[in-house]
Amino acid sequence: MLLAYGLSVLAAVAKPNFSGDWKMDPAKSDFGPMPTPDLLTYKIKHEEPTVEMASQQKGAQGEYEANSKYTTDGKECVNTIRNTEIKSTVTWDGDSIKMVSKLIFQGADLTLDDKWTLSEDGKTITVDRQISSPQGDLTMKTVLVKQ
Repeated sequence: MLLAYGLSVLAAVAKPNFSGDWKMDPAKSDFGPMPTPDLLTYKIKHEEPTVEMASQQKGAQGEYEANSKYTTDGKECVNTIRNTEIKSTVTWDGDSIKMVSKLIFQGADLTLDDKWTLSEDGKTITVDRQISSPQGDLTMKTVLVKQ
């Protein structure tokens, strides 16, 4: 009985695992004034507290691939994507991952405030992003479907 209780407690505190191959659903995504990519994919390997992501994007702003690595313990993680250094902190916010990233793009300081949420069935990730810049703020939503 004690073992059953212990397992139920562990299940209650277990965090979602974002591992998998994911592809953007453009019909459910909203990039606001930014052009929607023609293709956006992520290959995520999530072994708590480490999250590794390989991404591919194609669209009006060109084509690129990037690899990044984060930890969910709130320590700063530094990645370079398209020759731009990005400093991020990642923490858990309930069952969602909260990622705050800072970078300089075309001479302007940008802050990306992301919330990654996995659906209950584990088949969809929703990324809600708030971008803050000297030119103002904008919001985006990316919906990714497990492949």
